Amino acid sequence: MRQLSLFDDTSFAEPQEEQAVQVSEKDEILALRKELEEQNYKYYVLSAPTMSDREFDEKMHRLEQLEQRHPELFDPKSPTQHVGSDISQPSASDEISTGFEQVEHRYPMLSLANTYSETEIREWLGRVYKGLEGQTNVEIVSELKFDGLSISLWYEQGRLTRAVTRGDGVRGDDVVQNIRTITTIPQVLPQPITMEIRGEVLLPWANFERINRQRELDEEPLFANPRNAASGTLKLLNPAIVRERGLDAFLYYIPGNSLPASSHYERLQEAKRLGFQVSDAIRVCHSVEEVMDYIHFWDVERKNLPIATDGVVLKVNSLAQQEMLGYTAKTPRWAIAFKFEAEKQCTRLNSVSYQVGRTGAITPVANMEPVQLSGTMVKRATLNNEDFIRTLDLHEGDYVWVEKGGEIIPKITAVEPTKRAENARPIQFITVCPECGTPLVRVEGEAAWRCPNESGCPPQQKGKLEHFVSRKAMNIDGLGEETIDLFYEQGWLRTIADIYDLQPEPIAALPGFGEKSAERLMQGIEASKQVPWNRVLFALGIRFVGETTAKKLAKAYPSVDLLREATFEELLTVEDVGDEIAKAIIAHLQNEDNWAIIERLRVAGVQLQGEDASAERLSNVLEGKSIVVSGVFSRHSRDEYKAMIEAHGGKNAGSVSAKTAFILAGENMGPAKLEKAEKLGVQILNEEQFLTMIASL
Repeated sequence: MRQLSLFDDTSFAEPQEEQAVQVSEKDEILALRKELEEQNYKYYVLSAPTMSDREFDEKMHRLEQLEQRHPELFDPKSPTQHVGSDISQPSASDEISTGFEQVEHRYPMLSLANTYSETEIREWLGRVYKGLEGQTNVEIVSELKFDGLSISLWYEQGRLTRAVTRGDGVRGDDVVQNIRTITTIPQVLPQPITMEIRGEVLLPWANFERINRQRELDEEPLFANPRNAASGTLKLLNPAIVRERGLDAFLYYIPGNSLPASSHYERLQEAKRLGFQVSDAIRVCHSVEEVMDYIHFWDVERKNLPIATDGVVLKVNSLAQQEMLGYTAKTPRWAIAFKFEAEKQCTRLNSVSYQVGRTGAITPVANMEPVQLSGTMVKRATLNNEDFIRTLDLHEGDYVWVEKGGEIIPKITAVEPTKRAENARPIQFITVCPECGTPLVRVEGEAAWRCPNESGCPPQQKGKLEHFVSRKAMNIDGLGEETIDLFYEQGWLRTIADIYDLQPEPIAALPGFGEKSAERLMQGIEASKQVPWNRVLFALGIRFVGETTAKKLAKAYPSVDLLREATFEELLTVEDVGDEIAKAIIAHLQNEDNWAIIERLRVAGVQLQGEDASAERLSNVLEGKSIVVSGVFSRHSRDEYKAMIEAHGGKNAGSVSAKTAFILAGENMGPAKLEKAEKLGVQILNEEQFLTMIASL
């Protein structure tokens, strides 16, 4: 074995003397912790991140630096001290399972430290060499970093018995029934071995693009990238759908001593002999130069792979040396991930066009010279809003840098100033709607300009119609985007209520239709009259009222009339309803044009009320009271207590405010809620006091 050379063996700086916490840095620590926990939830649980990996990593590194500077603010719950959790949570989607068995990992399933800097890779190698106290027989295994979902496979006597997600690093969801659909994962090993092996579940590019093409046809939201698609797929209820999507898996780590060997590389080769899919791209490196050569090679060659990779993982090969180096609270010291920069290209901006959404928001779009990114040809990219254009200092004919990095919607990240023409003029945002000519307005505090012509602007009218008939709303088969466009041109559709005035005879006479097609469409429209109130509320297209919020509102207000009568303060007592949502509901339902449309829906027979909630009430003793439930309970579950509150006329609220009647508190009540309750003087009841209260009333 050759010595790993060119390590930086310089001593590390001693910690600085403790200093007083600056208020700004304390606030930054608290804000970063909250933001990163929210992003962890969106990434691991919802499979719908709203922050790039690079931005997340930079914020995490910033938080680590601040916490090192202020050890007196240590918090074991900080995202720097644990991995993000993908354990199933209650979901608004009926397709996503919340019933997976949660299993404790035999060995903690940690995350990896990561970097985008080659200098930091050299520094990590230096720390490895220093931590091994000058040992010269150091080898580094270089592997591709797959962009998927971590999984731990358990085999008993050679048979697959469990497949556990990373979860929170301590326990995860057992998704073995879905894992059994992956053909590259063996169900039975050639030897009756009891072992655990870990790897990554991923979705090949070809299958990812096939699924998104179908989702587009079905008018469903597109998956942002293969990782999100793989994560969402693995949590589906129906293994048949999982099989159809075509997941794949690569295995890369064997914890414990089930496969005797002295090195990580030897274990992987033995796993390959047992039938596991182990990447052929693994290489044992003996010098810094070999490690860097590996990184540089795959930074280019990854573009030709059939699967998504976002970096390289480096691991100390010797298992004895791994044990000697040990672990931090959330990462092994003997491994690190180097992340590739998002793929980007420079191309010319030809023009800027403007799209009008169903809420009237104006979205500028860059039309560019076509350029290839992540295997597809890109010629358009969103410019978000006017502020984004100004921040870029975008001029006509500019050359711009475009990134895709696995995302469906390409992004312009910068302008190349060296290629700008001398007489280039700045891009001027439009002042009138490109569709109807109405002057645009901009609400204070919002980034987007909007067309206020809600009832007469064609894209807004069509957008509302498309939303109303979509699968999760009224689910009217036969009324897709093209059909709506056609009926709009005929003058038959302008509002959602017009759908119920359609007649089969003129439809059957249109090219491409016929009596059978027209009859099927009329049957779909008739069937939509049985869609329950909560989905009708979602279908109305009230701004900010999504599928989940609509369910909660429909439960709190079992008819559109009751919802229209609700005051701003009353709406705020509904879980997840904040100021903006409450204002939007009131504005929509108090608008006379909108209410006239709702009355037409009522006449048509659409369900504008649900089951009579009063029939299930046990009493009205909590009528008008907003109650917060917090903590862990011993006599009943949180959901059972919430049901009791509603059964006695009360309303469940998610946050403490001056309107809160009292808090029903169990063990480990949230400290933020406790602090706010004490500040506002809100009464706190334990479960015995609450049960006594409702029993005596």
